[in-house]
Amino acid sequence: MNKILIVDDDSSLSNSISIFFRNKNFIVINFQNVYSVLVFLKNNYVDLIIADILMPELDGYDLINILKSYKFYSSIPFIFLTAKGITSDKIKGYNLGCNSYITKPFDPNELLSIVNNLLNSYLFNNLKNNQNLSIDQKSTLYLNPLFKELTYREKSILKLVLKGYTNKEIANILQLSVRNVEKYVSRLLNKTNTRNRTELVNYIFRKTFL
Repeated sequence: MNKILIVDDDSSLSNSISIFFRNKNFIVINFQNVYSVLVFLKNNYVDLIIADILMPELDGYDLINILKSYKFYSSIPFIFLTAKGITSDKIKGYNLGCNSYITKPFDPNELLSIVNNLLNSYLFNNLKNNQNLSIDQKSTLYLNPLFKELTYREKSILKLVLKGYTNKEIANILQLSVRNVEKYVSRLLNKTNTRNRTELVNYIFRKTFL
């Protein structure tokens, strides 16, 4: 069965789409933020991605921009499913490399038709047969020289940042003050020569995936 990934912070809509496609014999994986998608794709492949654009922190444009930067992921069909329906938004989406741009509200059967068409148009045998060449199990956070230099606390916070948690949420999970979390995030930015969370995630993605 084909595996599709859906990323949308509207959990109700995402669940409805998932049920629809599962009833059509698809394997469906759901996420509500881009960080979680990047972590998942580190050790998994999908046949197609359906993404919203308007999401907190990293948005759909950031996701496709990151994925299209890497040969292994650049051939995965990508559909934007979004409420952003003006022409300039569509042009931006297509310029970034999306295969289809669908505006909400939409007809599920139309989406299904587009998905089937894209899957029939792309060959993924090479992607599936050679995934171990591009996703090396040894290429984990902790085997990368940079991450060996991180403290235990920095690694813990980095893992939560990559999952899309806010500083306040991280503070609650680790029972730290928000100020302390901010200090650790600042250290991570300094050690990776990045300026914000978006650059940090992109940096980690690049160092871990390649």
